[in-house]
Amino acid sequence: MGEAQKGLCKGYRTMINLPKEGRRIYEAVIYNKVLRALVKGNESHDYFNDQWADSHVCDVSARNKGEARKIVSQHYPPEDGFVIQDLYPSAS
Repeated sequence: MGEAQKGLCKGYRTMINLPKEGRRIYEAVIYNKVLRALVKGNESHDYFNDQWADSHVCDVSARNKGEARKIVSQHYPPEDGFVIQDLYPSAS
């Protein structure tokens, strides 16, 4: 399993890594496709919280969008069912 935990982001904004000089903040909208399918069938996952069926916004500090996508994918691995629905520079 990756670093995603039960309930992480749980309706709150989460910062995946600390901001560093020369990097900007990107907002990643993520969900878990396995959880979406399970929740539709009124089932739950053995490890991940059902709330991962919904989209969560997490912030990531990166040099560019490609690096941001890589960092998010390391924390929320696609092989565990996580999907990056959207990824964009933060307005703040």
